[in-house]
Amino acid sequence: MVVLVTGANGQLGQAIQSISGNFPAIDFVFCISSELNITDKTNCESIFQKFKPNFCINTAAYTAVDKAETESEKAYAINVIGAQNLAAVCKIHDTILLHVSTDFVFDGLANQPYLEEDIPNPTGVYGVTKLQGEQAIESTWNKHFIIRTSWVYSQFANNFMKTMLRLASERDSLSVVSDQIGSPTNAVDLAECLLTIISTQHLSPNTQHPFGIYNFSNEGQCSWYEFAAEIFKQHQLSVNVNPIPSSAYPTPAKRPAYSVLDKSKIKTVFGINISNWQEQIKK
Repeated sequence: MVVLVTGANGQLGQAIQSISGNFPAIDFVFCISSELNITDKTNCESIFQKFKPNFCINTAAYTAVDKAETESEKAYAINVIGAQNLAAVCKIHDTILLHVSTDFVFDGLANQPYLEEDIPNPTGVYGVTKLQGEQAIESTWNKHFIIRTSWVYSQFANNFMKTMLRLASERDSLSVVSDQIGSPTNAVDLAECLLTIISTQHLSPNTQHPFGIYNFSNEGQCSWYEFAAEIFKQHQLSVNVNPIPSSAYPTPAKRPAYSVLDKSKIKTVFGINISNWQEQIKK
């Protein structure tokens, strides 16, 4: 079984590489953006023709939420055209596509965890392009799993945890937003989820695992302030963390105030056990 992974040098791509040895039945092909530029359909076609993957995991994305407000064309090229190109090439090769999306497709006005069926309403360019990418896949190729996730962090690449640890080494006091609520997701857990879906689908191709959208994050919820405080607690760092409202830390792109995702569907369909976010910081 051949699994092609795009965006291999990103946070999730590196997380998948870190556990790939646990899946000996899979022949992984990891492609960085210079090898596979998903915005170039001809490039995509040549890579698929060479490796003939059974599955493709698309971790390539434009994720600079604030920069997207002024780089909308670049965000659109990667998040929409790139997703559509992969879906089109997957259709030609009968490759099952796993595409990673985001909680930013919602406006954050809900007061209970979002279901896959809830109507999206993104508020910024990043969220809009990620939603358009989902829609491009849905209209191009039916054999797809779109996995929406949130607040991804790990030991790889740039993320909130690594930023907090860096700032903690530079100063004694930090102010962190306390009125945005979500669920942190360990990138390695997300990687394991994706590979579990692939393994389950490959071993039981005739079993009904409905294609479509699924939510995945670690269990529980917190604010960015609580997330930071827990990071420092578990690293035994003495840092004074001050809670502040979003209004005190204005950003070009508006963040969802509440973006907790309901994971009932993925747990039921694929039997995936999901750990609490505090436990996974230790991991």
